[in-house]
Amino acid sequence: MDALIFIDTNIFLDFYRIKNSEVSMSYLKLIEEHRNRIITGSQVEMEYKKNRQTVFQDSQLKFKNPDWNTLSVPALIAEGQEAKRLSELRNEVGKQQSEINEMIEKIFKHPRLHDPVYKSLESLFSSKSKYNLATEDSKHSVIYELALKRFNMGYPPRKKTDTSIGDAINWEWIVQCAIESRKNIIIVTRDGDYGSIVKGESFINDWLYEEFNKRVPKGIELILENRLAKAFKSIDAAVSDTMVDEESKMIKEFRDIDTRESSDRVSDKIINILKSYD
Repeated sequence: MDALIFIDTNIFLDFYRIKNSEVSMSYLKLIEEHRNRIITGSQVEMEYKKNRQTVFQDSQLKFKNPDWNTLSVPALIAEGQEAKRLSELRNEVGKQQSEINEMIEKIFKHPRLHDPVYKSLESLFSSKSKYNLATEDSKHSVIYELALKRFNMGYPPRKKTDTSIGDAINWEWIVQCAIESRKNIIIVTRDGDYGSIVKGESFINDWLYEEFNKRVPKGIELILENRLAKAFKSIDAAVSDTMVDEESKMIKEFRDIDTRESSDRVSDKIINILKSYD
C-alpha cells in the first residue's frame, strides 16, 4: 500500500515496555528506514519527551531486590558447598544490580548519550521530511488555528477531560499531509480518541471518517491500527514473527493491567456506596 503512517505518542512509549530490547530496536530501525513516510511533528515530540521519564520509571520500579529471606539455608547445612555457592551468587547478583542501576541513572541524566530509543527518535523528530511539522514551519500557525477551532467546537479527536489541543493539532496535520501527498493514511494508536478497538480490530471514529472523506481527494483511504507491526506490513516493510509476538505480549500485559485497575475502581465504588448506607 502506498501510505503514510502517523505513529501516536503512546506507541513510541511502547519501546520502553517491550521486554525484548532487540525487538524495540528493530521497530526503531524500521521507523528510521521509512522516516520519509512517517507523519510526525513537534507536538508528538513534546508528548514523547514529557512522558518518557514516567514510563521508563514505571519499568524501573519492577527492578527490585530478590527476597533472599526465602532462600535462607537451614543451619544444619549452612557450611556446605551449595550454601557457599548460594552466598557467592547473592554477591554476584548484588554487583550486577549496582551496574544496572548505574546504567538507569545515566539514561535519566543523559538520554542523548545513553538512551537508544531517545537517540533514534531524535533523528526522526529532527528530520527535514515534509511530513514533519516543526514549530518553526510556516504551516504550523495555520494548523494551530484549525486545531484551536475544532477543539473549541468539541470535535474529535479529544478526551472529555482534555485541556490541550494536542490531538487536534495532530489530526489537522494528518489531514493536510493526506491532501498534499494524495497518499493513504495509517494511524497507529491504542488511544480511544481516534476510534474503538473491538476484539483486537480498530475502527475509526465515525465523525473523523466522514470528515476525512469530505476534506481529502477521493480514493484516499484512512486506516486505524492498534499495532505497529500491522502498519509496517501494510507498506511491505520487513516485520519478523518475533516482532509481532513481542508486541502482542506487551499489549496483552498492558490490557490485563488496565482490566485489573478498572475492576479495582469498580470494587472501590461499590464499597463506598455500601458504606453510605451504614
